[in-house]
Amino acid sequence: MPDILITENIRGAAVDAMSAQFDVVFLPELWKDPAELLRRIGDFRALIVRNQTQVNAALLGAAKNLVVVGRAGVGLNNVDVAFATRANILITSTPDQNAISVAELAIGMMLSLARMIPAADADTRQGNWNRLRFLGTEIYDKTIGILGAGRIGYLTASRAQAFGMKVLAYDPFISKDSILLSELKAELVSLEDLLEHSDVVSCHLPATQQTKGLLNARCFARMKPTATFINTSRGEVVVEEDLIAALKSCAIAGAALDVRANEPPKRGEMETLPNLILMPHVGAFTHEAQDRVTKAICEDVCCVLDGKTAMNAVNKIQAASKTAKS
Repeated sequence: MPDILITENIRGAAVDAMSAQFDVVFLPELWKDPAELLRRIGDFRALIVRNQTQVNAALLGAAKNLVVVGRAGVGLNNVDVAFATRANILITSTPDQNAISVAELAIGMMLSLARMIPAADADTRQGNWNRLRFLGTEIYDKTIGILGAGRIGYLTASRAQAFGMKVLAYDPFISKDSILLSELKAELVSLEDLLEHSDVVSCHLPATQQTKGLLNARCFARMKPTATFINTSRGEVVVEEDLIAALKSCAIAGAALDVRANEPPKRGEMETLPNLILMPHVGAFTHEAQDRVTKAICEDVCCVLDGKTAMNAVNKIQAASKTAKS
């Protein structure tokens, strides 16, 4: 019986090392064929995915030998953790391994918006030299509002602080006495206050029932007309039609998105907006982050199959005799 199924493009030295210990089946396009995946999943004790494979109740229910699912990344939108827990299947992820890369992208987007780098590059490549057209703004002494003060939000804020920015934070799950907030000299405020007083709003929220569609027309109307909005978290937290309207009417100055509500998105009005930067969900896609993510997820899956404790378990399950390698 094969041990581990990889259904997305997850490669590297850690996968090679895992393959020397276990029987690994690498099918990076299998996520595109849910019916075939459903047919094959019953043969495996471990499944490793990114964010494309839908690890839903149907798949988990058919995975009679499955003991662990490794999610190479942070978000768990594509994994039914509750069903997995009831089925005594451990879910493990990589909560911190790509945080630096995502935070650096958020800062890069902030600078690109402030100095109109993509637009200036495109215009100059056409043979123009429009210096006055690309009169930018400094970020020094401006205020960045961090929506979601977890690990990525903290790293983004600390980097913004190095530029001389003031930090506001909104996160209903942390207290005003948080050590992280104290280190940043950040003020914990309401969502409304953050939107009204920030020059840059950087979103680092997970996609939940509470956050879905949180950033809507009312929110964009509260922002300064000179403010910019950045989202490197989850596309579902933004009502895209409302963001389009805010950018077209200049209710806000600009935005940068690495994530979309539907991925990959169909080409539409967003792609025509000159004050919007779009990227294809690459926040975690650096060589360093991917090496860390792959290493962490492979190590956890190997630990579980060897009957040991995973370092980054998402849920709690009962000990199962089938975890040990046969």
